[in-house]
Amino acid sequence: MKNNPIKNDYTNESISSLKGADRVRLRPSVIFGSDGIEGCQHSVFEILSNAIDEAREGYGKKIEITLGKDNDITVCDHGRGIPVDYNANEEKYNWELLFCEMYAGGKYNNNAGDNYEFSLGLNGLGLCATQYSSEYMDVVIYRDGYKYELKFEKGENIGGLSKEAASSSKTGSTIHWKPDREVFTDIDIPLSYYQDILKKQCIVNAGLTFKLTDERTGEKFTYCYPEGIKDYIREISQNKNFTDIQYYSGEGKGRDREDKEEYKLKFELAFCFNNEVNALEYYHNSSFLEHGGSPDKAVRSAFVSALDNYLKTNSLYNKSEKKIVFTDVEDSLIIIINSFSTVTSYENQTKKSITNKFIQDYLTDYLKKQLEIYFIENKADADKIAKQVLVNKRSRETAEKTRVNIKKKLTGSLDINNRVEKFVNCRSKDVSKRELYIVEGDSALGSVMLGRDAEFQGIMPLRGKILNCLKANYDRIFKSDIITDLLKVMGCGVEIKTKHSTGKDFNSFDINNLRWDKIIICTDADVDGFQIRTLVLTMIYRLVPALIDEHKVFIAESPLYEITAGSGKKEKTYFAYTEKEKNGILSKINGSYKIQRSKGLGENEPEMMWQTTMNPETRRLIMVMPEDAKRTSDTFDLLLGYNLQGRKEHIETEGYKYIDLSELG
Repeated sequence: MKNNPIKNDYTNESISSLKGADRVRLRPSVIFGSDGIEGCQHSVFEILSNAIDEAREGYGKKIEITLGKDNDITVCDHGRGIPVDYNANEEKYNWELLFCEMYAGGKYNNNAGDNYEFSLGLNGLGLCATQYSSEYMDVVIYRDGYKYELKFEKGENIGGLSKEAASSSKTGSTIHWKPDREVFTDIDIPLSYYQDILKKQCIVNAGLTFKLTDERTGEKFTYCYPEGIKDYIREISQNKNFTDIQYYSGEGKGRDREDKEEYKLKFELAFCFNNEVNALEYYHNSSFLEHGGSPDKAVRSAFVSALDNYLKTNSLYNKSEKKIVFTDVEDSLIIIINSFSTVTSYENQTKKSITNKFIQDYLTDYLKKQLEIYFIENKADADKIAKQVLVNKRSRETAEKTRVNIKKKLTGSLDINNRVEKFVNCRSKDVSKRELYIVEGDSALGSVMLGRDAEFQGIMPLRGKILNCLKANYDRIFKSDIITDLLKVMGCGVEIKTKHSTGKDFNSFDINNLRWDKIIICTDADVDGFQIRTLVLTMIYRLVPALIDEHKVFIAESPLYEITAGSGKKEKTYFAYTEKEKNGILSKINGSYKIQRSKGLGENEPEMMWQTTMNPETRRLIMVMPEDAKRTSDTFDLLLGYNLQGRKEHIETEGYKYIDLSELG
C-alpha cells in the first residue's frame, strides 16, 4: 500500500492582500460594521458627517439631502468645497487622496488647532470607503472660483478630474451616489433612518438646518433646533418634569494616560427629572453614541454618588436600607450630553461608543460638583428628586421580590409533583394540536370534561371571580392563586411593563414555552359570563399581550337558544347563536316547535357541549384580534379602570343597548 503524499499548498506565494476598492467591496463589515442595511446606513452617514463638520466650522448653515427613486442619494452642502486639486506635499491630486486612499484626509492635525478641531470623522476612511462601496458616485465641487467634477464606478475613477471656471462665487460640495448591491445585501434605506439621524444632528448642532426631499413620495422635511439640546429636552420632557431644566457647558484639557498627548474637551449638558418620561442620550463630535461609553459612565457615577450623599446627609434612608443604584435615578432622569474632543477613542469605526478615560473622569468630577451646588441652592428640587428616587428604589426592590416569587410559582412541569388544582390536561404532547378551555367553576368543568376530546383538549376551571388586573398592582396580581395557576398552565411566563421600560429583568415571557395552540375562553352567555370573559381578557391583555398578537386567544360562542321541532324519531334540535339566527330557523320550521334559552354550561348535556362548543367541525370561535390595541386599552380602562365619571357617562349613553342582557341571568 502506497503512502499518500502530503499536499503542501501553503507557500510563500499563498500570502496576498486586498488592494484598492476590494479592501472595502469584499469586506464591508470591517469598515461599516455590517454588510447589511446598517452598514449601508453607516456609509451614508460618513458623507453626511463631512458636510456637518464643514457647517460646524462655520461654513454653511444648510445641508440638503435628496433620496432618489433608485435608492440613490444626494448630499449637498454650502461649505468651502472639498479640496481636490494638486497637492505638492503629497505629489498627488487631493481627489486621489480623499476618494481613493484609505487613511487620508484633512482631520489628522485637529489637536494642533488645524482644520476641524472638533470633527465627527477622524479616521480618514469615510469618503473613500463610501466611494469604494458605491455602484457609482458623481461629485460636483465649487471652490476657489472653479467648478470641479469627478465620476466613479464601482470604486474606479472614470475620466479623471474635470475643472472649469465657475459662473458664480458659490462654494460647496454635492455628492450623488448609489450604494452597490454587490457590496451590501440591502440598500433600501428607510425614510425613518434619515428622519432620525437628521433630527439627532440638529439637536447637537444648534441652528444647523437640514432639508430632506424624498423623490419616491414627493415628501419634504425640514429639521432645525435653534437652541440645540435645550430645545430638545423641552420637547421630550413634554412640560411634565417636576424640576426645572438645568443647563451647563464647559471645556477642559487632559490626557487619557500620562504618556499620551494632551487634548481638548468641550461639552454642554442639560437635565431634568420627570415622572412620565426618561431619556439618556449622548453625542460626541455630533455622532449619537448609542452605547454611550465614557459620558454614560460619568453620568452613572456622578448621579449615584451625589444623590446617595444627599440621602445620607439628610437621613432619608430607612435604617439598614441599601443604597440607591443608577436604575433608581434613571427611571426619572432626562439628560442629554453633547461633547466634542480633539482626540477621540471610538470603540470601533461605527462610532457608537467612546472610551476616553480623561473625558469620563472630567465629566464625572464636573457633574458631581454641579449637582452638589444644585442641591444646596435648590433645596425644594433636591427633596423632590430624593423622594422620587427612593420611591423608584423601593418599587424596584418590591418588583424584584415579586419576580423571584412569580418565577418560583410559574416554573416547572405539570406532573404529579407540581399539580394545579382542578386542571385537566389532555393526552397529546403536540403543541400545534393542544387546546386549553378556560371555563367558570366546577359545574362547567363537569360538562366540558365529559363533552371534550381528551386527546387534545385540556380544561382550566376558574375558582371564584378573577381579579381585575387593570386596577391591581403586580404584587397583588401574583398573590392570586387563580391567576398564577392559569399562567402556570399556559406555560409561557409573563410580560411585565414598568413605568419607563419594558421590565426586561422582570419578564419571564417566552412564547416558545406556550403549551397550547389555542387558549379558548368559554363562559356562559349571561351577564356573569360576560364579566368573567372580560376579566380573563383583561388579565391576558395586561400580562401576556403577545398571545393576542400571535392570534392564540379565542372566545367560544355559546348558543343563546335551543329550538326543538317535531317529535319522536323526527324530532330535530337547532341551536341559534343570535336573535337573527333564531328568527331564520323559526321561519323554516313547519309545524310545532319548542324554544328555550340555552342553559348554562354546567347544565348542558355532554353531546350538546361537543356539538356546539368543542367540536372543531361545528363550534364557533371568535379570534381575539390586536388590530386596535389603543382602543382595547381605552375600553378596558373605561369599563374596569379608575375613570368613574367616564364609566357613568358611558352607561348613561350606551347602557340601553344592553338592558336585555340582564334578562339572560
